[in-house]
Amino acid sequence: MNASNRYKVSHFILWSREKIVKMVIISTIPTLLFYFLGWKWLAVPWVPIALLGTATAFISGFRNTQTYGRLWEARQIYGSIINNSRTFAIMVKDFIRNSNCEEEKKIHKELFYRHFAWLTALRFQLREVKVWENVKTRSYNRRYLQFYKVPEWESDLGEELKTYISENEVKVLLEKKNRATQIIASQSETLRKLHESGSINDFNYTTLENQLKEFYDQQGKCERIKNFPYPRQFSTINTYFTNLFCLLLPLGFLNEFAKLDSIYIWFTIPFSILLGWVFLVLEQIGESCENPFEGSANDIPITQISRMIEIDLRDMLNEKDLPPPIQPINGILM
Repeated sequence: MNASNRYKVSHFILWSREKIVKMVIISTIPTLLFYFLGWKWLAVPWVPIALLGTATAFISGFRNTQTYGRLWEARQIYGSIINNSRTFAIMVKDFIRNSNCEEEKKIHKELFYRHFAWLTALRFQLREVKVWENVKTRSYNRRYLQFYKVPEWESDLGEELKTYISENEVKVLLEKKNRATQIIASQSETLRKLHESGSINDFNYTTLENQLKEFYDQQGKCERIKNFPYPRQFSTINTYFTNLFCLLLPLGFLNEFAKLDSIYIWFTIPFSILLGWVFLVLEQIGESCENPFEGSANDIPITQISRMIEIDLRDMLNEKDLPPPIQPINGILM
């Protein structure tokens, strides 16, 4: 997530410089052929190009609306995880009682720290790269990866989990396919044992189990976005229409400027670059929102959110040595 005030024009130009070079080539070649070789047949009436541009604008607008919806839904899900985590922590502290004060604190800490382990396992699963994602394949994403590092790619899940749970539990978890699911199951097993021992009454036990159900629901929603890409047919047709429009754009400008005077033909190049750049950048913006967990500069900062939850809950345990908040690196929060 970009944590600065706004993107500067220089950032946008750098981010989309391949698109600008592409439009320079597309617009320059037909202009040179038209002017020096007299290929007048290259000029195309503006009306069909304008109609294609209108259709392309509608398709791009639809795609950007839908992909932004995926991004915003992902942020809402993690907002619910924040709220449910705090609620779960309060319930654990108030519902689970033990005559031995030290034992009570130990139980609270165990449940809190296993929740941190769940947050860690979940974000590692969400950062796994899928074949349809473009965080490592698109040049504009690779450039950003030079300035910041995705924590889940730079560290080891097992080592991170050892910070919160025992080595034996980590060993068992790493053998599982869906680690986050297994951690919630372990939480439920611990609550069941506490209920059987009388540390939790029936009503409070049911309430805490419902909170675990909420975590499962939120995890499932994240997995739905992660594992189901924006429909490829919509994405593909948007790319085809945008590229076709950009190819025809200078031909339409040639036709219009040729009506004025031969010298005006050279205006085809800058106007084609500008208008084509707008459409290509709109497509790129939509593409950057398709997969909100992949680890690009415009994604949901799940690492920062997980750290914020950990700080809040450890503060509830009255711990003093709290981890520092995640800070932006070159204006990007992960």
